[in-house]
Amino acid sequence: MLTLAIVTPIIGAILLMLIPNRDGSKDALIRYVALGASLAVFAITLALWAGFDSSAEAAAFQFVERVPWIPAFGIDYSLGMDGLSLMLLVLTGFLTPIALLSSWESIEKKVKEFSIFMLLLEASMLGVFVALDIFLFYIFWDFVLIPMYFLIGIWGYDQRIYAAIKFILYTMAGSVLMLVAIIGLSWMHQTMTGEYSFDLLKLYELQIPEGTQYWLFLAFTLAFIIKVPLFPFHTWLPDAHVQAPTPGSVILAGVMLKMGGYGLIRLAFPLFPEAALYFAPLLATLSVIAIVYGALVAMVQPDMKKLVAYSSVSHMGFVILGIAAFNVQGVQGASYQMLAHGISTGALFCIVGMLSDRRHTRQISEFGGLKATMPRLTAVMLIITLSSIGLPGMNGFIGEFLIMLGAFKWDPRFVVIAALGVILSAVYMLWMFQRVFYGKLTNDHNTGLPDLSFREWAIVGPLAAAAIGMGVVPNVLLKPMEPAVQRLVERVQARQPLRVEAVLPESLKPKPNAPTAEKQTPARPQEVAPAVRPVTVAAETLASRNVSGGGR
Repeated sequence: MLTLAIVTPIIGAILLMLIPNRDGSKDALIRYVALGASLAVFAITLALWAGFDSSAEAAAFQFVERVPWIPAFGIDYSLGMDGLSLMLLVLTGFLTPIALLSSWESIEKKVKEFSIFMLLLEASMLGVFVALDIFLFYIFWDFVLIPMYFLIGIWGYDQRIYAAIKFILYTMAGSVLMLVAIIGLSWMHQTMTGEYSFDLLKLYELQIPEGTQYWLFLAFTLAFIIKVPLFPFHTWLPDAHVQAPTPGSVILAGVMLKMGGYGLIRLAFPLFPEAALYFAPLLATLSVIAIVYGALVAMVQPDMKKLVAYSSVSHMGFVILGIAAFNVQGVQGASYQMLAHGISTGALFCIVGMLSDRRHTRQISEFGGLKATMPRLTAVMLIITLSSIGLPGMNGFIGEFLIMLGAFKWDPRFVVIAALGVILSAVYMLWMFQRVFYGKLTNDHNTGLPDLSFREWAIVGPLAAAAIGMGVVPNVLLKPMEPAVQRLVERVQARQPLRVEAVLPESLKPKPNAPTAEKQTPARPQEVAPAVRPVTVAAETLASRNVSGGGR
């Protein structure tokens, strides 16, 4: 089933290659073939969801496929998914046909090539979320760059070449370091076991020296936070969004940015737990800077698309904050926020694209009073705006609430700053909405603009419904994710350096009723935070009692 999901868009791309592209008369057929292939993928992801076991005992990977690929180096074609992968698969399958639909008016040249790149992009993104061999993961990860580079560079706006090159240079720089770290992991596995392996599940059990973990973690994490993107590695994103065509922006914000968060949760933290917990405060610091900085810069943007781009920097900062806390609430909130951000920001780019197609401008100052001529679009935009700012009852609220709850249990100081971003997001989003859709209709070019067409309803209707549904019944998505999140958090917390407490002699362990300032009941794994503090307490206890030996 997972292979079928990846291969289906590739088959669609091959079929498109067979359609002659003479004078543009075949454009309608090309569009329908591409849309049909993407809808087939969405149906497959729904079938995977229907067959997924979301019980608490089902924390292992499901629908696993494993075929030897390059046996000499221990490389397999290995696929599998858990609750985290499942939700991102469904998100990818959901947004791709919407992105293709949004291109029917805006993309007029080289329609066949555009559709082929979109389908290849979908296939590679799906592969990233289900690869269980980290070499295969890297192949999919890097292949994503190729179609997106051409989507920006060919079908983008005036400075598209600059934006495309900047995008490829930033992301390739991080990817090369990750490749070096992947090779290093396989070499370490060969050194310790006698055989090379890129199997993620085997590498999870690898005992990596703490000093080595720091370097490998930084190599992986740099690739992931560039993709997110996290401050100060975010500068490629506004340029890419502004210059990309509407479908490219929808996929870039809706799915591609989530690859960075997924990589942190799936690879960086579980593979290098000691290093991850050591660098977690630094990641959290950068995340709250991104939250506030992104919101402040968004407030002064004259271009609607650039405003939405900087809002992504702010919202994805919440995702990194939840991951840095790495307790159940934080990671589950980060995963949910990735889904919510994909829906709401994808819808914002679609609506901005609709306005740009009508007026050929994205300047906020060129609009005003659109409610009088486009009441239906105004209503949908209001729903998406409230979703983006995290109104209770909408999808954005659930993710941000869980993230701040998990971060508060870890370190309340970060939550105090992050909460400012919630307020600022309401300021810039509602301000933009008011200036574009309310007030007097002063610009004559805005009179007589058509309201939503049937095709546009097919684009924004499902997105608005998803934004409301995710806010009203969040457990539909949270329940499948919970076992996987619980397993990952326990894996990381169990391997943090708390073993020093286990070597205390029985005579020195605190008695149940002994008066002491130390807590007698250890915290559950998901509630240990921050990770460095228990180590410090244990070390101080050993020093004060003159206990020698023991080690970690």
